[in-house]
Amino acid sequence: MSFDQSVLDSAVGDRTPWLIDVVTVVTHSGGTVAAWIVSTVLTTTLLLQGRRREAVLVAGAMLSGLAVMTTLKNLFERQRPPLPDRLVEISTFSFPSGHAMMTAILASVLVAVTLRVVLVGHVRIALVFLLVLYTLAVGLSRVYLAAHWMTDVLAGWTFGALWAAFWILLTRTRPRRALTSSEI
Repeated sequence: MSFDQSVLDSAVGDRTPWLIDVVTVVTHSGGTVAAWIVSTVLTTTLLLQGRRREAVLVAGAMLSGLAVMTTLKNLFERQRPPLPDRLVEISTFSFPSGHAMMTAILASVLVAVTLRVVLVGHVRIALVFLLVLYTLAVGLSRVYLAAHWMTDVLAGWTFGALWAAFWILLTRTRPRRALTSSEI
């Protein structure tokens, strides 16, 4: 039995009606609509605060991340776990998990924004911890509901973190270099 199948079998075996309801709420909180609402509100707020670089980080990473995720899904064309195990009906391909990838991008850029903007140490730590926990919960919810194989979720987290890292580096603050006497 494959790794993916054994993880899926374990998730299906542990299902209870109340937990299915809770996990469904978690999975919806990491869906497209929720991610775009958070991204739009955060980008707008950052722009209103004059934090253009951070606004570009959030908007750029999320918009381009959606394109990358869609391209990867169409490139790999992996089928989702079979019915009746699958508790959600989805028509797109499975690899990588879009929920896992987009929440990993969003959480990663939010961590970067938090580290750049929030000055209070314990608030920073709490926000980073909650964002990591949220991303893990959303990804695991996709496996529990059999919307994805575990390797889809692992790939989503990996691609998402890497894509966010690219944008974080792209928008980092570069130290100003001193002008030499010949440049003055």
